[in-house]
Amino acid sequence: MKHIGAVQAVVTGDEFDREPTFAELDAIAHETPLIEADVELLDVQISLLDRTPTEMDHQRIRRARRKVLAVRRTLANQGGAAASVVA
Repeated sequence: MKHIGAVQAVVTGDEFDREPTFAELDAIAHETPLIEADVELLDVQISLLDRTPTEMDHQRIRRARRKVLAVRRTLANQGGAAASVVA
């Protein structure tokens, strides 16, 4: 009987084919408010793509932008410890 061997190299886990580390999960959790504020701003902008914005729409955009800036300021003032972990 003939021996049948593997033709391909052993399949190993790639560096990018892994679960996130605890430090990466902590960084994501730390930035979640900013992600949510950015999504809210995008929602407002997308809703206004196919129509002329009214004064109330302009207020919604300004409010969403101020929220994004406030969250960015808060994260920057917290020291950015989580940002230095994920590079």
